[in-house]
Amino acid sequence: MPHPFRHFATATAVASALVSPASAKVDPQIEAAVNSVYPSLVRIYVVSEEGGSGRMQKQRASGSGAIISPDGYIVTNHHVAGRASRIVVNLADRQELRATLVGTDPLADLAVLKIDKKDLRDPNMALPVAKFGDSSTLAVGDIVLAMGSPAGLSQSVTQGIVANLEMIAPRESMRLDGEAVGEIVRWIGHDAVIFGGNSGGPLVNLKGEIIGINEVGIGSLGGAIPSNLAKKVSDEIIATGSVKRSWTGLAVQPLLKTTKADAGVLVSGVIADSPAAAAGLKAGDIITKCNGTALAPARAAEDIPVFNRIVLEAPIGSEIAMEGTRDGKPATWKITTAEREPAQPREKELLSWGITARDLTKLNAKELHRADNRAAVVQSLRPGGAAADSKPAIAPGDLILEVGGKPVSNLADLIRVSAEITKDATKPIPTLVAYEHDSRSYLTVVKIGPEPDPDKPGLARKAWIGVETQVISADLAEALGIPGTKGIRVTRVHPGSNAEKAGLKTGDLILKLDGTVIAASRPEDSDVFSTAIRQYKIGTEADLIVRRDKQDLPVKVKLDASPESNSELDTHECEPLEFKARDISQNDRISENLPEDFKGVFINEVKSSGWASLGGLANGDILISIDGEPTDSIKTLKTQLEKLEKEKRSPFVFFVKRGLVTRYIELEPSWQ
Repeated sequence: MPHPFRHFATATAVASALVSPASAKVDPQIEAAVNSVYPSLVRIYVVSEEGGSGRMQKQRASGSGAIISPDGYIVTNHHVAGRASRIVVNLADRQELRATLVGTDPLADLAVLKIDKKDLRDPNMALPVAKFGDSSTLAVGDIVLAMGSPAGLSQSVTQGIVANLEMIAPRESMRLDGEAVGEIVRWIGHDAVIFGGNSGGPLVNLKGEIIGINEVGIGSLGGAIPSNLAKKVSDEIIATGSVKRSWTGLAVQPLLKTTKADAGVLVSGVIADSPAAAAGLKAGDIITKCNGTALAPARAAEDIPVFNRIVLEAPIGSEIAMEGTRDGKPATWKITTAEREPAQPREKELLSWGITARDLTKLNAKELHRADNRAAVVQSLRPGGAAADSKPAIAPGDLILEVGGKPVSNLADLIRVSAEITKDATKPIPTLVAYEHDSRSYLTVVKIGPEPDPDKPGLARKAWIGVETQVISADLAEALGIPGTKGIRVTRVHPGSNAEKAGLKTGDLILKLDGTVIAASRPEDSDVFSTAIRQYKIGTEADLIVRRDKQDLPVKVKLDASPESNSELDTHECEPLEFKARDISQNDRISENLPEDFKGVFINEVKSSGWASLGGLANGDILISIDGEPTDSIKTLKTQLEKLEKEKRSPFVFFVKRGLVTRYIELEPSWQ
């Protein structure tokens, strides 16, 4: 399911008056501001991944950003690129370049990308760079320009005014990777026209400076992350690759209406064994000063981010001095901060289990009333996968504690132990698993390892005549002017079959087999003829009486062995790319009108949201070659895919036949 932000994602509408020919009347100040930032705009196209149904599901998205460094760093939103496995950016001069994710911060909804200048048409060219301005100088009524690429279209600009400087997300309604949006961000509300599909575009003042990063559109207003926060976060990501914050275990809220205090925030709760608890803070305390900063009275949720930023941005392990009151009496506290964990660690896919899983945080462990966080959390399951088929079955939210007698302290342990158990395995390994469900301890057996090939013993070959038929029903016989006649009508003759060689044609009426009338006159008699043929030995001749153009002709047909059914053909499932294929069947050759010397493999399943699906591969495609190398069988396909994965090649090209045409399909997986 798409993240809700993708429905609100901001974009700028086309405002041709700002970039039209010189004959148009343009405010010189606006023109100068546009010219300062517009060249630095980039369109961003991403393939993002999110765990669901036991696998990492892929989806395409687009967004905007701005180049903020001569080295090629780009600022955008976390919800645009924070989960990206592949990123392409289009510069304002139409150059298309790959970009890498430097780091991301879901709490502030910011991410930083980087392009490699070596990929530019001219590696020595100077990149256009936009500069951050001071968002604290903004006032309601100031003119602002929203820049970006609406719905992934060309870069464009709209104009509006600042409507609000303290806009926050509706309570608990917007979360990114578990982080509550608005905990530290107070948006710059503005009415410059924005549309879905282009979050991350800059909000610009008339000095030509970035004073916000557009994040959402709610009603007629857009919301932008203030530039002072965006710059601080971007600088830290560029310097270290991530953003680290302090944690105290303190929860605060606005003052109650009945509270007589004229300053500060109300402590609503303190997490047990947290730094705040160690400092002696309790629910009901009022904090009026934090690290020397006096706190204005918090009368609404919009006032809380001010306090949160002071605490979260304090150096990890530093001491925060707080002053306030308890029961109306002065009080002081000193809190030594700890490092803040991610609200929701990133999940990974374990194909051999059919699950996605993640680490258990210390805070999650406390919520589950556990003494420690030594476990891996099951995030989602694939129906029919090893974990889902265990008895009792593992479920999303369960904690995996031990696998094959080895303890599992985190996701890395689970991946390592699973790899050790399944190394060199050719079939699933029944493995004892200890897990926790609803605080209760369970044991189950999970058959982890490579999926077994379908049991294909091969059907005993039967005699086959090489035609497809329909019953000559009573109504059909009447219409053909042969009332009372029984038998079958040929609807198709298989090319290259002995039936074709014997001269049988579509439309022939087969009335007798070895002198015996074919007793077929009702729709339910459709298998009478084929059943009779299967009683013969392969290689023997069947004597037929065939009516053609009102003449009865004797026809002798040497019986072939029945062709392999689709279920008997060699198949292969490519788990990393998420598609299945099989060798081409005789029916495929007939339905697709393929010559006997045509080589390829038939694509019989493409999973939605997988790499193959994103590249454009479809059910029913016939794969002819990979990167120009012929794919003449499933055996060849396996070898080619193993080589691609070993080399971690990306992109590569599938050449496929689809209906009447052929096409090239470019796949760009992020090999795990």
